[in-house]
Amino acid sequence: MKRNEDFVNNQEYKAYATDKTPNKKAVFLTCMDTRLSELATKAFGLKNGDIKQLKNAGAVVSHPYGSTMRSILVAVYALGVDEVFIMGHHDCGFGALKPQPVMEEMKKRGISDDTFNTLEHSGIDVSDWLKGFDSVEESVKETVNNVKNHPLLAKSIPVHGLIMDPETGKAELVINGYQATEN
Repeated sequence: MKRNEDFVNNQEYKAYATDKTPNKKAVFLTCMDTRLSELATKAFGLKNGDIKQLKNAGAVVSHPYGSTMRSILVAVYALGVDEVFIMGHHDCGFGALKPQPVMEEMKKRGISDDTFNTLEHSGIDVSDWLKGFDSVEESVKETVNNVKNHPLLAKSIPVHGLIMDPETGKAELVINGYQATEN
């Protein structure tokens, strides 16, 4: 909090002044991996205010009406975005995620077996929900497909798929949204 107070008092925020509409008219969905915090934008020469940036585990849109898809739609229809980029990365922790150790850690921190049983009897498979992916390329393609074919996304919005090297920032274009019609 002291650092924040100094930031405000020294008017350091002025270096980041922008408005809510992205200059580059794009939204990037990337993984929440800490290696991508700045690398994902710097590798493309982007600065504060250029894009809308969304992050989640694995850069995945798994539910058509979840918060990530809602954020993409808000970016398009309320904030002037006209392009979507889905960017996974090599060596992704979510790809290697095994549900059982996570669930065991939940139990160690106080989540009861009763809670897991209630969820299971409610039709929620926590193990499946926590499961990572086997291939980052397939995951990016699936997410691009989920976004591109969403019933509320205009067909005119290109949805691109990329994979980044988290060490060098080199990006590989997996799906060119200008050319892709169906993934």
